[in-house]
Formats: sequence, structure tokens, C-alpha cells
Amino acid sequence: MTKQQAKPNILVVNDDGITAPGIKNLIEVVRELGNVVVVAPDGPQSGMGHAITIGKPLRFDKVDLYEGVEMYKCSGTPVDCVKLAVNKIFKGKKPDLCVSGINHGLNNSINVIYSGTMSAAVEGAIEGIPSIGFSLDDFSETADFSHSKKFIKVICEEVLANGLPQATLLNVNFPKGADLKGIKVCRQANAKWAEEFDERKDPYNRPYYWLTGVFQNNDKGEDTDVWALEHGFVSVVPVQFDLTAHHAIPVLNSWTFDVK
Repeated sequence: MTKQQAKPNILVVNDDGITAPGIKNLIEVVRELGNVVVVAPDGPQSGMGHAITIGKPLRFDKVDLYEGVEMYKCSGTPVDCVKLAVNKIFKGKKPDLCVSGINHGLNNSINVIYSGTMSAAVEGAIEGIPSIGFSLDDFSETADFSHSKKFIKVICEEVLANGLPQATLLNVNFPKGADLKGIKVCRQANAKWAEEFDERKDPYNRPYYWLTGVFQNNDKGEDTDVWALEHGFVSVVPVQFDLTAHHAIPVLNSWTFDVK
């Protein structure tokens, strides 16, 4: 086999844990496209954002869950998984693609900030690896991922063939159900969570709290990920990790900053 014919190396990560149904379905898709290495948390790590582990050691053990797939479980966060994979498995020779998910639950709109799934993909992009995060609008452990598979394959094939713009990754979300109308490239909707805390009492009559809330969409645009998902489309949002508010720089430069 010539170098040009060599199969791409694909890193698979997630935040729901190495035994989650979502990652199993993602592995089934991408193993058709290349050589797969899986590094995933040893348990659920949802909502971890871009957290990394410092101040305590990480455990990193090989496991044998799916025949023909090199797999490791990690005691750390989704971002830790990517860092360890690049450093200890690929030893600096970057994989050709990093895919994260399939997450149980959407990571559209502002959810991208909190998502461990997307943060793993962001870390891949920071490392210069073309990266994609995949999420499905279904929290159930019996969620049906089958309808998303053909879309995942096509999106991965396009990224492998064309690459991605510098410092950019893809946030891909699937609506629940079989009737998917196609793919829409979107912008992130302007939406947020209106949080509440459900207060309860422990046996010692001390208060504790469960985070709850309602998702509020303040964006009526028909070019957003929220609109696409509500209308049965797969949403694809290009994401960047440069958080600079470039439009605000001229405003700040107009200030005096007269330090005396």
C-alpha cells in the first residue's frame, strides 16, 4: 500500500463514557473510513466544558470492547482524553480526524460552551486536527442513532477530503426521529438557559440543590441551528476557539484609558 493509499487515522472521543451507546454507533461509522483509536472517559463527564485535570494523576488503561478497535479508558475529562491520545498514543504524529460523540442530548446554541463533547472536539482543533462533535436530541440510553449514521459518514468523508478552515471545527446536531430532511449549515442561535435551583433538605435538614432550567431561544432567525433542528434538519455549525470579540476592539480603542 502506498502512502497515498494509506487509511486515515481517526481519534474517537466522547463525554458520556466509553461504554455509552453513542460512542459505539460513532465507532461503527468511522471504522469504515480509517484506522480507529478510541480514548474516552471511564464514566460520564457531561457538562465538563473544557476542564482539564491538574493536581492529581490520570489513569489510562487499554480495554477490549470492540473487535479490531484500539481503545483506552481514561480517568480524566474529555479534553484530557484528547491530550493523552495526541501525546501518548499518536506521540505527536497527529491523527487525520478527531470525532467526538455521539452525545446523548443536543449541543446546539449556547450548549456548546458547557459541552464536554464539543470541548473534546475543540481540543482536537487546537491541536491542528480536523475535528467534529456529534450530538443527538435524545437523552435515553435506548436512543436510536441509526438515522444519523449516513449523515455522519458523509460529513466525515467531506472533512477528510477537504479539511477545515484554520482554527475551525464543526458542531453537528441531529433532531430526534427518522424523518431527517437533510443538512443545513447554520449559525449558532442566540439562546440561553434560564436556570433555577430546586432546593431540598437532606436528613440533617441542611439544604442542597438540583440545577434545573428552561431553554430560552431569543433568536427568530431561520438560519440558526435551533431553527434547523426544529424543522427536521441536521444542523452543522462551524465553530472557532478564538473568543476575541473583534468587533469590540475599535470601541475599546476609542476609550481614553487615561491612567494617572
